[in-house]
Amino acid sequence: MDMSSGHSMAGMSMGEGVPSPAYLQNMYWAAVGTAIGCATLVNLYNNALYRQRMSAASRNHIYPAKPRAALPCTMATIYAMAREVSYASYPLKGLSKRLSWTVTRRLSWSSPTLGRVLTVVAELVLVLVLCFYKLDPYDQWQWEDIGYRTGYIATAQLPLIVLLAGKRNFIAWFTGTSYERLNWLHKWVSRVLFLTVTIHMGFWFTSWDQYNYIKVKLTTDPITQRGFAAWCILLWIVLSSLAPARRWNYEFFVVQHIATFVGFFAAVYLHLPADVRFWVWIPIGFFIFDRLFRAGAALWINLSSLDWASRKFAPRATFEPVSGDTTRITIENPTFKWVAGQHVFLSCHALAPLQAHPFTIASIPADGRLEFLVKSKSGGTRRFFRHADGSQGLPQASWSKRHDRSVILEGPYGRIRPLRQFDTVFLIAGSSGATFTVPLMRDIVSSWMAHPPSRAYTSDRSAFAFQGAATRLVRFVWVIKSRSQLAWFSSQLETIRVSVNQLKYACYEVEVEMSIYITCDEVLEAADLSAGNHEVLKGEDPYTGQQLRQGSIDSNIEQTASINSSEERFVKEKTGVISIDSESSSSPKQADAATSCGLNGTCCCMQIVEDEAQAVESSRRCHCRCGDDSIEEIQEQAVPIQSSEQKNLPSEAVAKDNTEQLHHSEIPIISGRPRPRKLILETLEQALGESAVVVCGPQGLVDDVRRSVVSLSDDRAVHKGTGAQGIYFHAESFEY
Repeated sequence: MDMSSGHSMAGMSMGEGVPSPAYLQNMYWAAVGTAIGCATLVNLYNNALYRQRMSAASRNHIYPAKPRAALPCTMATIYAMAREVSYASYPLKGLSKRLSWTVTRRLSWSSPTLGRVLTVVAELVLVLVLCFYKLDPYDQWQWEDIGYRTGYIATAQLPLIVLLAGKRNFIAWFTGTSYERLNWLHKWVSRVLFLTVTIHMGFWFTSWDQYNYIKVKLTTDPITQRGFAAWCILLWIVLSSLAPARRWNYEFFVVQHIATFVGFFAAVYLHLPADVRFWVWIPIGFFIFDRLFRAGAALWINLSSLDWASRKFAPRATFEPVSGDTTRITIENPTFKWVAGQHVFLSCHALAPLQAHPFTIASIPADGRLEFLVKSKSGGTRRFFRHADGSQGLPQASWSKRHDRSVILEGPYGRIRPLRQFDTVFLIAGSSGATFTVPLMRDIVSSWMAHPPSRAYTSDRSAFAFQGAATRLVRFVWVIKSRSQLAWFSSQLETIRVSVNQLKYACYEVEVEMSIYITCDEVLEAADLSAGNHEVLKGEDPYTGQQLRQGSIDSNIEQTASINSSEERFVKEKTGVISIDSESSSSPKQADAATSCGLNGTCCCMQIVEDEAQAVESSRRCHCRCGDDSIEEIQEQAVPIQSSEQKNLPSEAVAKDNTEQLHHSEIPIISGRPRPRKLILETLEQALGESAVVVCGPQGLVDDVRRSVVSLSDDRAVHKGTGAQGIYFHAESFEY
């Protein structure tokens, strides 16, 4: 029997002891359902653990984030081992070094985690076993049987692919995650489907080729033609979904992806026998449900903002330009609830027609407003900044000018385990990644302020617990390209500092440690810091290929002592702003050897800071501003109103003074690049229960922090009899 017959073999046996294709389709979903069920059980346990810790904190239990009973201790050990395996990744530095710097930079080379690799391998092995179980691929009389079976197995994968693609899907609900954290699996399951369909077509072609029948089938048989058309469309979908194609023009990618998706399903539907076409209707139902649910939710949150008196039929947003080619978008009095760390899709058709961009919410519900910090790159984000700046054909507008427009919101999306349940929280962000970590930190501090301890500090350092959080220590690290970017969150950081000091003054033992690093490094794809790769650190820079020397912060400062007279040069210098997550391929600027503030003619902001405490204790700072905005821009944003004393000073001195007011002395600012592994270790050593490490930023920073967490978990033998507590890791990166 060949494909042209149009008959179904779904329930037919292919030989004695050989299961039918329909049975194997059910086995595929039994395996997938089992995996989803296990993830659901883990999610239920995590929710129960959160409630237990919050209950223990409200009852003033000692160490509420530390497992004590047999079951929690056993689960903590299992979690620790599973995390070490799933988070692990091998740095592909050797392969990337063989490629040119331009190719590596454009591909944004990243090491896959072992957890993802094992998941994809499990999916691939499952599909291949079902395709060839009890069939001999070397027996020419079974080639058509293999062709039939692979076609049915490929059909069974369609619902899973559509489920993983939806923003509102059952898998995310059951497993306690969000669509963006399942998107990578959607891509790889689609690639496995392409492999299955290729095997399906290959065995049919091989069988027909014995009789020179391929051309005849392709030109005369409608079923074969539809199947070959489906394969060609799927090939285009796979190729156009690769990262370089998506980043080239994401809006075009979305439109063509949906169009080819419709064409592919139409071709598959016409290719399949009538009694198995329900495998096409199931994913179509999932797709329609996702779209209707999203449309209904979007209508609810946007129509709730109707104001008939002022004729406002959608939320109104103000667009304000800030430093670093960034736009601050603010929406007052939102009508929906969200939690820290979530994002929404924002559309402003008056500025960027038919576009919706995901933006992290940089505010918390207590603020009573939605706030976004949007980096200007291309397309819609660039139009937002031009509108806010008012610079379309005009001189640069005042930073205080604002323009409001109607916007449409969809969401919120995103999910992270509540950080209030962890004893110690380490937050690190690169550039605009602070829009994710700052709200998380503010959420913890607000829970401290809203639910103060029922007992004050005593001789037992853990004799109290906050009713709203089990967290004692928050460590916040922010890596930025320009000092003027401090203005993004200067008021929020100052509020946190004041709130924590109030609690400490009342003898409540809580701590928030903050530090800010200013670096010329654009993408933070540093050498393997977590593995202690000193050869790379002391050798060539991974971005420019130029030789760098690593020195302590003290030696850098000694170098700067001889160039204090060059301060005036920096005031007059005007440089462009390149974000830490910039897509530009330009290399960081090198200081002239005669006037450099670092070693060997390099800039001190490119140095690795080995000892932060030693750097903070020093009163002298690196004088580098090679990545800074112009002094005029800093002056306009920092403190728009000058004091009477400032009015009598030169403009350069006023700008320098305003720059200093962007931060408080208790929040150290360090020139150079941090060593994440050492900072994380110092934080973990203070933990009295499970800790959380959260990173948001460029992929290089995310990979570095992830490898550091795995290395420290293994070195400290977490939950393996040493007393070291577990480490929960969460990563957000700048990618689609």
